[in-house]
Amino acid sequence: MLKAGLYVLVALGVFALVFAFLPSGNAGGAQTGARLQGVSLSLYPVRDADAVWRFRASEVTSDPLEGETHLAGLSDGGRWLRGRGPDGRPTGKVVLDATLAAPDLTIDAQDNMLTRQAKITLVQQCANIDLRGTPAQPVRVEQGSGFSAPVARVDSPSLTGRVTRLRMSFDFQVEDSGEDSTLGWDPGATETCENGKRVPLSPAS
Repeated sequence: MLKAGLYVLVALGVFALVFAFLPSGNAGGAQTGARLQGVSLSLYPVRDADAVWRFRASEVTSDPLEGETHLAGLSDGGRWLRGRGPDGRPTGKVVLDATLAAPDLTIDAQDNMLTRQAKITLVQQCANIDLRGTPAQPVRVEQGSGFSAPVARVDSPSLTGRVTRLRMSFDFQVEDSGEDSTLGWDPGATETCENGKRVPLSPAS
């Protein structure tokens, strides 16, 4: 199966990377991979054909032997969706679906993203999700599926609470959670979400 590549746009130019594997006889001192600084990049996941992830990073390190790319000093992380018309054909427009903030990120060979902690904002639901992981169980963003974490805190105009063993889809559906979770709908909510923005609820007439 073909794996979507990472297209790296460097601030002062565009660099094409070619990874050369040295002969095994030189393995003692051989190193493979590449390291770039101050880059913008886009990820086109095979398992999420309509999505494009975009990031800026102070440093990007690629290890072709492990099939991993590590991003440090992240900013401007986001998931963009290609728009489709009523007939299902692409419209050529892209819409910001989610933002992602994390201290660093590892992209594995399946385009999944792992980190020790992250904050994801689902734009259309005005939902902020703070995710916390451990070395053994990191925060995972799985392409075409959603994200998971051992512990998370959800803050949206109506649904709030702490969740353990969270698994959530990109359309804000909780697919799994621990029995000790306290996630629930807030009957006293004072805000609603309209066009990706929180607005005060209209007073009851």
